Amino acid sequence: MIKITFPDQSVKEFAAGTTPMQIAESISPRLAQEVLAATVDGNEWDLSRPIEKDAAIKLFKWDDAEGKHAFWHSSAHLLAEALQELYPGIKFGIGPAIENGFYYDVDPGETPIKEGDFAAIEAKMMELAAKKEEIVRKEISKADALKMFGDRKEEYKVELISELEDGTITTYTQGSFTDLCRGPHLPNTSAIKAVKITSLAGAYWRGDEKRHQLTRVYGITFPKKKMLDEYLALLEEAKKRDHRKIGKEMELFMFSETVGKGLPMWLPKGTALRLRLEDFLKKIQRRFGYQQVMTPHIGNKLLYVTSGHYAKYGKDSFQPIHTPEEDEEYLLKPMNCPHHCEIYKWQPRSYKDLPLRFAEFGTVYRYEQSGELHGLTRVRSFTQDDAHIFCRPDQVKDEFLKVMDIIFIIFKALDFKNFEAQISLRDPNNKEKYIGSDENWEKAEQAIVEACKEKGLNARVELGEAAFYGPKLDFMVKDAIGRRWQLGTIQVDYNLPERFELEYTGSDNQKHRPVMIHRAPFGSMERFVAVLIEHTAGKFPLWLTPEQVVIMPISEKYNDYAEKVAQELEMRDIRTTIDNRNEKIGRKIRDNELKRIPYLLIVGEKEAENNEVSVRKQGEGDKGSMKITTFAEILTEEVEKMINQW
Repeated sequence: MIKITFPDQSVKEFAAGTTPMQIAESISPRLAQEVLAATVDGNEWDLSRPIEKDAAIKLFKWDDAEGKHAFWHSSAHLLAEALQELYPGIKFGIGPAIENGFYYDVDPGETPIKEGDFAAIEAKMMELAAKKEEIVRKEISKADALKMFGDRKEEYKVELISELEDGTITTYTQGSFTDLCRGPHLPNTSAIKAVKITSLAGAYWRGDEKRHQLTRVYGITFPKKKMLDEYLALLEEAKKRDHRKIGKEMELFMFSETVGKGLPMWLPKGTALRLRLEDFLKKIQRRFGYQQVMTPHIGNKLLYVTSGHYAKYGKDSFQPIHTPEEDEEYLLKPMNCPHHCEIYKWQPRSYKDLPLRFAEFGTVYRYEQSGELHGLTRVRSFTQDDAHIFCRPDQVKDEFLKVMDIIFIIFKALDFKNFEAQISLRDPNNKEKYIGSDENWEKAEQAIVEACKEKGLNARVELGEAAFYGPKLDFMVKDAIGRRWQLGTIQVDYNLPERFELEYTGSDNQKHRPVMIHRAPFGSMERFVAVLIEHTAGKFPLWLTPEQVVIMPISEKYNDYAEKVAQELEMRDIRTTIDNRNEKIGRKIRDNELKRIPYLLIVGEKEAENNEVSVRKQGEGDKGSMKITTFAEILTEEVEKMINQW
């Protein structure tokens, strides 16, 4: 018999060789129907795989991320099986589960996969799923794996196998399809009830632009048809909210092939929006004792070798910039942190000087692959709302609390009501992969956990998810249509102070290493604006939006009066434009509503005679006529009410 420990710490005995599915069946028939995945002692485990010794088990259903992952990973294999039947001679790369669904990179040979083929692929997947094919795991030697996939002329799989260690290789088979895979998978295909192939893309093998370009087939599956219908409705709503589409309509930003891929340029209205966000955060930071700094866009290559960023981002960096000086190389900076370390090191520091909080809206550069670029969310040039706090170990908790306060202020001001937090700690069974003393780690981890408790933040704890240099706290926000975005991160770092030999003189007159805290509430201005556009559908808060009011004269006769209204509003710091096109008023209303301008003011003969404006509010329609001063007071009060909340 073996002892199985459950998440509530209860323990039950089972016969050795019992599977997670059998354990689920012993608990309840319904759980057995709904369970999709399991972990055994923290390791991913197939539901049909026997457990031979005492272990701790967790069972996962559809609502758990682990459950979806196993479901979509198995669906990727189902996709490959369908493609194998439909495209004879097709060769396979990799096929992982992703955040929403899965993909498979394939080389279809001479018969390209087209969008018109989606229905046939979906039908074949459903046909195979209905067969309830068993998904069978098998351990295999490296030599046998090389022979199996070599005989099938699967050169992509052979390349992957050649890099694996012998004794660690497994395959999974369903029907006539066998794949190299670590798993885990569903016991069989019967749970897959709804399928949608969503898109195609090109993907270079191993992400190398010099290698063969494969076809990436994206898809998603669900255990119920209703779930697929809901997802497709969500996709339609997401299309309407696409920040690239709205950004163009609102004239916020642009890209130019002549300037270069992935290098965004902010148009006047977008620049006004971005600067207002920056001013908003700078104002908060002043309240919390931050000092603004500015650093160059380039740095000596040796700076990033010292920091370790060259080893981490070297392949993703722009090529070194050579100067007239021999053997002198510079890089476009991939991170602001090393520059801030040098600012700290500029003069001797005392324990009385700490904490020091350096903040910078610093632009950094990473060479993302062309196929990975996407609007403002994945670019090659982006500006981080970066700050680095240098503090004593005993100050880490208080600094964490203050950074959390800043993040909460931002979320409240921008109406991000639903968010989750994750505390990422060391793997206690694998401490050698982390740097720093146990004492420092324990202090930092305890400080983060205590800070979350003090704020009443119900943060999920994940062991083994810490960065190698320290624990961290990440914030995941749900937008208006339920999508999750990571916004806001706080990281503790013992690595850079060590690498740059940072010191302060303690009260004992001895030299000590400071602790470094990285924090970026927005993450990057580009990605944050993209998320904000999609969260609000471009209907920004009144205090933030680039254009608060548009004045629309009924005819040219009232252009002068429109100018007078605009001047009066601008004197009260109300951002105003005039639409004096020779168009009917109905067309002007439609066009300006598309631009998401909160207030539309119509002026004609009656309004000019009475010194009034006729007011329409975005999403609420006609608000009647009122004096210019009355309208200005209403708008100003609305803005002040928003600002006073934070």
